[in-house]
Amino acid sequence: MELSHLPVMPKEVLDLLGVSRGGRFIDGTLGLGGHAELLLASSPEVQLLGIDRDGEAIRHARVRLERFGDRVRLVRGCYGDMAKFAAEQGWDHVDGILLDLGVCSGQIDEPGRGFSHRFDGPLDMRMDRRSPISAATLLNENSEEELGRILREYGEERHARRIARAAVERRQTKPWERTLEFAEMANRLGDRRRGGVPPATRCFQALRIAVNDELGQLQKALRIAVILLRQNGRVVVISFHSLEDRMVKHFFRAEAAACVCPPELPVCNCGKKVTLRVVTTKPVRPTDAEVAENRRAASARLRAAERP
Repeated sequence: MELSHLPVMPKEVLDLLGVSRGGRFIDGTLGLGGHAELLLASSPEVQLLGIDRDGEAIRHARVRLERFGDRVRLVRGCYGDMAKFAAEQGWDHVDGILLDLGVCSGQIDEPGRGFSHRFDGPLDMRMDRRSPISAATLLNENSEEELGRILREYGEERHARRIARAAVERRQTKPWERTLEFAEMANRLGDRRRGGVPPATRCFQALRIAVNDELGQLQKALRIAVILLRQNGRVVVISFHSLEDRMVKHFFRAEAAACVCPPELPVCNCGKKVTLRVVTTKPVRPTDAEVAENRRAASARLRAAERP
């Protein structure tokens, strides 16, 4: 796995998390430790808990962050379980939480991980290689209906049913094993009219989300963040596709609402409490200069909220 991964929107992350004041922070998607390094270097008063499912990423991040000594603690696991990991450190509350939901460049560029349709490799896509469910497992064992749902909901692929039907027919004679085989079929049968994005891109995204339960982990983590943040603590989320960004936007808005009563009621009686204040009314985008330096930042959207 390469060690040149560039953290996305580094200045914006530091400013919105307010790390200059120090405190305890969680990087729930540690990756190769790019953001974590910036947070720890910003103030000698910063303590950081880094979490990642990928054992190889943890190993690389440990080397990258070793100079910070006992100010950093690293844990292998899902960020949806960060409350448990924080409690194991004796942390009841934290000052900030960062979730960078992009796939690590080292994972994408390693053919053996199976994340990219640009390289031939096994249909894997597991962020945690201890998991028994791979992309090949889904393609070879799921029903046509379930495969269609995954491709439609997580990949927003218009021809999801056609691709799912062909995938099931093909596995009757030959099981799915290689990335380029599935990419070829997806590009041949998928919707090629959507903004020049190859259908294989959408289908691989869908399988990856399903294999790693990415949306389920995000929903769980957002609920936990509200509980873990101390007063004036902030959560910053960087997403890379509309499904994630939409979930974050709706969650922040719902938690920031003071009333959820039907509009026809003359007096509020819902008793709802405001648990977050939205800091970024619109998603923050990377600058043109950053995109020129780091092409993978182009689709990034950053949203932040604060515990009142």
